[in-house]
Amino acid sequence: MHELPITQSILDLALKHAAEAGGGHITDLYLVVGQLSGVVDASVQFYWDILTEDTPAEGSQLHFRHTVMEMECRECGTTFIPEEPVFICTACGSPSVKVIAGDEFRLEAIDLKPTDGSGELESDR
Repeated sequence: MHELPITQSILDLALKHAAEAGGGHITDLYLVVGQLSGVVDASVQFYWDILTEDTPAEGSQLHFRHTVMEMECRECGTTFIPEEPVFICTACGSPSVKVIAGDEFRLEAIDLKPTDGSGELESDR
């Protein structure tokens, strides 16, 4: 259920950036979803389709790019991708590790179709 407020926040952010870019119809949004974020693509898509009705983002496509969990050992400084959900350094065996990637969820880019009638896409990437 946490996808509803997350999706609303994405829509608010996209509409704000579209307005700042001079308006237009939002055609595509590019999202980064970390392995540890707990965000379910299908739920975001479900809420997106509902929330964007009668907005400049109606009919837009969501594109999800997934990132894997990456960790760093606080003892030896090794950066690694754990093969199991066990937070132990693969180099020295220390349990003193921190997540450095894979917990993110963010809007990376927005594509707009301008309202000036040119039909060309403008990108906010």
